[in-house]
Amino acid sequence: MNDLPDRLRELLLDAGYTIDGVRERLGEVAATALSREETAPALRATREGDLLGTLVRLWWLGVPVDAPAALPVADLAAAGLVTAEAGRIASTVHLQPWETGGYVVSDRKVRPGDPALRRDHVVGAGGASANLAQLVSRRPVERALDLGTGCGVQVLHLADRAREIVATDVNPRALELARLSWALSGIEGVDARQGSLFDPVADDRFDLIVSNPPFVISPGGRFTYRESGFEADGFCRDLVRLAPRFLAPGGTCQLLANWLHVGGEDWRDRVGGWLTGTGCDGWVVQRDVQDPAEYVELWLRDAAEQGTPRYGELYDDWLGWFASMNVTGVGFGWITMHDSGSLDPVVRVEEFGQRVELPVGGYVDGVLGSIARAHRLADAELPGARLALADGVLEERIGPPGAEDPARIILRQTRGLRRSAQVGTVEAALAGVCDGGYPLDPLLAAIAELTGENPDDLRAKAPEALRPLIAEGFFHISTG
Repeated sequence: MNDLPDRLRELLLDAGYTIDGVRERLGEVAATALSREETAPALRATREGDLLGTLVRLWWLGVPVDAPAALPVADLAAAGLVTAEAGRIASTVHLQPWETGGYVVSDRKVRPGDPALRRDHVVGAGGASANLAQLVSRRPVERALDLGTGCGVQVLHLADRAREIVATDVNPRALELARLSWALSGIEGVDARQGSLFDPVADDRFDLIVSNPPFVISPGGRFTYRESGFEADGFCRDLVRLAPRFLAPGGTCQLLANWLHVGGEDWRDRVGGWLTGTGCDGWVVQRDVQDPAEYVELWLRDAAEQGTPRYGELYDDWLGWFASMNVTGVGFGWITMHDSGSLDPVVRVEEFGQRVELPVGGYVDGVLGSIARAHRLADAELPGARLALADGVLEERIGPPGAEDPARIILRQTRGLRRSAQVGTVEAALAGVCDGGYPLDPLLAAIAELTGENPDDLRAKAPEALRPLIAEGFFHISTG
């Protein structure tokens, strides 16, 4: 029985039960519909009874099938992964291939008409899991912590860049299924511990902490996979405030979070305040915001409670609870913290919903570095700094046809976060000449001579004009 995960993994791979294999087997229409949780096209596409189609029906769609001869049914039933009766089998779990090449095991997806979720339901990997995996730094580390591991999916992403991984969860069933996810993915040696927040790792330090926490803000903690039972957005707040104690020098913490928008309060002050006093550099990005009704509808759909007798009652209670706190919306986004060791930490809080280059983890360390360098660069140091234009920055000039001067000049990033910034003629001129080879001061002098401006005026304006462009990654400070 101990070799069951290895045998099952081999069978799944041989059958083509992979991300690419399933998509090819289903076809574009059915695969796309399945991403929207519409199963009818996938059921049509898999009714021929071939092994791959049968595995898709059994493990992904969750419908009973005739037991394939290749499947070790008795061992799977003994392990509690299927039930068998009269030659038919049904899965008790959801088993899906994942983009890393591994497999993720969770409780079966709940759909309208299914029985109510159990309180210790273990949700599978989805959009939030993928978002966090795209955000996390690709830098190799010695020790990593996956706080609130759930079905264990983040460990699949960390396995090739962390020498040692600790994974925690408050839900013992989550750890049980996560261990199966890791075994099926060929990942060994994960230290799984049960407990809330940082309780299981009280004496440990980590180079990287990642968390897709139970961030849903609701009147009560009905489901452990998404709700903590803390008041409002208090769980994410406490997670942020506690994390620095468990970071090794130079360590990074990256998580997803929800936060409240409250009438009369700037959400930036609210979330920025969580990071104040942590001693870490911080970067908070709001990627989306929903009004209270949208938010309630989203999470009632998530639990397949639309159309149930309690739907109206749950909806009204949730909205009333939001109203009692003067909530005007709920934000969703990323929080990254870095223990830089600086006595002058910097926190940047911003909002953008535009498409960004993926994975963000491929350049997130550079984003944090740019924010920190811009903040700590003294005005007196700027004239001697050697600036270089970042790769992929384009200049866009906008104005009436035939006009001598443009009405607006915009620098636009085609890489990374794909920001844009309106600039003046001096910054545009610098963008055209700075390559890290010369200090800023002689470049400003040359620009002043060409434009007829006073060089002392340009030097005086430079910190205010250039510091934001350095922080946002349009210019880098060359160290060569």
